[in-house]
Amino acid sequence: MGKFMELRKVVLVLAGRHSGSKAIIVKNIEYGTSDHPYSHALVNGIDCYPSKVIAAMGKKKIAKRSKIKSFVKVYNYSHLMSTRYSVDSPLDKTVVNKDLFRDPALKHKVRHEAKKLRF
Repeated sequence: MGKFMELRKVVLVLAGRHSGSKAIIVKNIEYGTSDHPYSHALVNGIDCYPSKVIAAMGKKKIAKRSKIKSFVKVYNYSHLMSTRYSVDSPLDKTVVNKDLFRDPALKHKVRHEAKKLRF
C-alpha cells in the first residue's frame, strides 16, 4: 500500500478538540518514535474561521470578526482523514519541529506564521 499521508497534504481532523477542522501536514513520522510509538503527523490547521461581516458593522467589529486562529498539534494517523488536495506550505522547516511544544514563545511564533497560509 502506498503512503498517502504526505507533506503539505490537506487533512480533516476526526477526533479531539479540533475535530472537523482542516489542517495541513507539516511533518509526518511513519514508524513512530520513543515518545509516540505509532504513526503520527505534526499538523497545522485553522481553529477559528472568520465570521460573516456586513456593511453596517464598524471597523473594530469587522477587524475582530476577520481574525483567523490557528493550531499546531501532533495527531495519530487514525485521527486524520486525508483529502485529495495539497498546498504549497511556506512554513520554515527549521522552526517547525517537535521542540516547539517545549517552548511557548516558539509555538506562538509558528501559530502566527500559520495564519498566513491559504487553505
